[in-house]
Amino acid sequence: MRAAAALWGAAAEALAAGVTAGGAVVQAELLRAAHTARIAGLPRAEAAALRVVRGLRAARDRSAAQRLAELTGAFRELLYTAGLLASGTPGPGLTGAVRRSYEAGGSLRVYGLCREPVLSATGYGGVATHLLGVDGAHYSVSDVRPGGLSRARGAGAASVALGGAVLDHAGLARGGLRVVGATVSPEGRLGAGRGVRATAVSGVAWGEGPTAALFSRPAAEAVAAMPAEGAEPGLLGCDVRVVGASGDHVLVRELTPGAPLLRLAPAHPHPELPHAANLRRIAGHPGLVLRVLGRPDLDRAATLRPLAVGPVPGAEHSLRLPPEWLGRADLGYDRLQGAHFPGDAEGLVPQESAPAAGADPLADSPLWRVRRLLEAGVAGGRRAVAEAARGAEPAALAAALRRAGFGSAAELAAVLTAEADRRPRDAFGRLTDASAEPYAWAWLAAAAHLAAAERSLVAASWA
Repeated sequence: MRAAAALWGAAAEALAAGVTAGGAVVQAELLRAAHTARIAGLPRAEAAALRVVRGLRAARDRSAAQRLAELTGAFRELLYTAGLLASGTPGPGLTGAVRRSYEAGGSLRVYGLCREPVLSATGYGGVATHLLGVDGAHYSVSDVRPGGLSRARGAGAASVALGGAVLDHAGLARGGLRVVGATVSPEGRLGAGRGVRATAVSGVAWGEGPTAALFSRPAAEAVAAMPAEGAEPGLLGCDVRVVGASGDHVLVRELTPGAPLLRLAPAHPHPELPHAANLRRIAGHPGLVLRVLGRPDLDRAATLRPLAVGPVPGAEHSLRLPPEWLGRADLGYDRLQGAHFPGDAEGLVPQESAPAAGADPLADSPLWRVRRLLEAGVAGGRRAVAEAARGAEPAALAAALRRAGFGSAAELAAVLTAEADRRPRDAFGRLTDASAEPYAWAWLAAAAHLAAAERSLVAASWA
């Protein structure tokens, strides 16, 4: 409780200061509170505080890798976690876990789905190979170490360090394993313990065996079944037809009657990884049908970040991949070439013209005004929000939100601007209440409501 309260107080002061005033003193207070949270056994709160400190440093150094939206999300996570812990709310989800605890998984038979490059901002790189058990459970084998981009690019063909299995990650992604004495983390990661024994087995094509369930239901139904927040979204598969390009996205429509327009976005935007280049090639073939396996982006409307693609069985105008690829191409490692696409371009007729910009309920809603207000508070601190409360801007914000049916968002934004401008002073001009905590609560309420409203719009965009 005391550690969480100290962290909450430090986070509130850092939010009130913003990037402009979040210098060494503010960062030191956050680091001290984070250390106290670590000693008290609150790893989630500690990690959130460290993310805020890294974000403040990168923003003040004008780092090209820093995004204001990411720092805003880090502040929301820190205030949410510290605030609930300080109020006495229990739960392992709020406390977090220091390390993964592997449990005995017995004997498993798993089949490869795809490989995914892993590249972190802290200099780590590697690969994660996604697997599927015969019962439909998802597993993964990871190989992530210091090395950055070069490590991520080379790890796709590195040997699998699991129970003496003689194959690499490329072979595992298209093959399978029989594992005896398996150890499994809560996230489905397979451990390489001393008693683990693994033997390579033949893989299965997408749509066969246990993988058939991945492509058996519409994408909207699969997204609706995923957790609303917290856990990383799982993989889903769908069959789509290419409509065209929209910026760096590929517009596609699922081969299901009445399906909405979806966007395929690069799973990793780094130019040295082939995700974006492969999507550009796919976008150049309107009318192409293909099978996609990826992870939905629950922060963007109807957006899927594909990890691998393959041909649709029985389709005339689909991908033509080499037999040794087993009907799939890992977009983070394999590079699609002209020979992998249908040769009869005249027969590849698009079913619909690509719109200039697909309907985006999230971007079209006036919630961007609330997001801009919250981000202004992170960048310029409490003073920036107070300045926004003056003039005609608050009335325009409230009117636009209420017209669109976001009455609660309008009220929370009004409370936030009023609290930011509330600086009571005595007869001598001295502050009578210098605490930043009421302002932090108002900011957190508006941020939490905005996140929930945006999640609802994103969920509706898949239907």
